[in-house]
Amino acid sequence: MSEPLFPDATFPALRADLFDVATQERLTVPTPSQHRPRFLMLYGSLRERSYSRLLTFEAARLLEAMGAEVRIFNPSGLPLPDDAPDTHPKVQELRELAAWSEGMVWTSPERHGAMTGIMKAQIDWIPLSSGAVRPTQGKTLAVMQVSGGSQSFNAVNQMRVLGRWMRMLTIPNQSSVAKAFAEFTEEGRMKPSSFYDRVVDVMEELFKFTLLTRDLGPYLVDRYSERKESADELSKRVNQRTI
Repeated sequence: MSEPLFPDATFPALRADLFDVATQERLTVPTPSQHRPRFLMLYGSLRERSYSRLLTFEAARLLEAMGAEVRIFNPSGLPLPDDAPDTHPKVQELRELAAWSEGMVWTSPERHGAMTGIMKAQIDWIPLSSGAVRPTQGKTLAVMQVSGGSQSFNAVNQMRVLGRWMRMLTIPNQSSVAKAFAEFTEEGRMKPSSFYDRVVDVMEELFKFTLLTRDLGPYLVDRYSERKESADELSKRVNQRTI
């Protein structure tokens, strides 16, 4: 065993009682969940022939074939963020599905070099926190996009940033389908291609990551800084009551 680089193991700035050292035992679930993995799928277009919706349907079929339980949110009728109360039926539907899910798939067209406003509106309506609960924290996420022209990654890159902001475990793989109008049959099914193969790759990876992390999600993204803040807040409340 090599000698430590820093023999002085004192940490003047650290709250030792809140410092967490992970172990293999703590990352092993004695009784893993046995129910079917639950996925919420969002798409970013309301067009009659929406390729982001068709791609979402293909991905949903694959997840169901793996044994998942899938819900697809239809964004039609969802108000703009802050243009309606959060009691709006479509907002409540979206939030309930977000809470129900263990993983998500976000699929957006690229429009003007970015995800669509429809896609962003759905994400914006999902709160970062609801009381003491963070609806997206520790859940898995896969991102995909469709383009009308050559292959691009602007939308998936943006959605990755949002996934990180919402404390989701965004898987490494992703899908970007170029010239999407040429990749689907008249019936709306995706044609055999390297693009389709990548979608299969992404869904397989999402499914595996979800099985691996769904029982540990909150612990995996638990943070020292927040434990410290919560401990300080609790101490203040207790001290105030004793004054």
